[in-house]
Amino acid sequence: MAVLAEQLDIVVEKTERLIELCAALQEENDLLKLENESLKVALNISKEKNKEFDEKLRVVKLAKSFSETNEKTLDIKQKINEFVREIDKCIVLLKK
Repeated sequence: MAVLAEQLDIVVEKTERLIELCAALQEENDLLKLENESLKVALNISKEKNKEFDEKLRVVKLAKSFSETNEKTLDIKQKINEFVREIDKCIVLLKK
């Protein structure tokens, strides 16, 4: 009978340890779920910021391309004006 009582005590002790372990694991699981949610929120915020930065980059690139085009256009206009002046000079010289 003592052996049976001893075995029952061992089973009860192991069961109590399992219950304690289960409670600890449940608590850890709840904490990990909270951390997971906060990380999801942080990820979504980062994605939104990334979209904003991508849009700003696109605008800057577009503005830069217009700026370069305007500079190139200005250079081309200046060259054309120089050529026209040279042609005018040549015409004046030919008329003499």
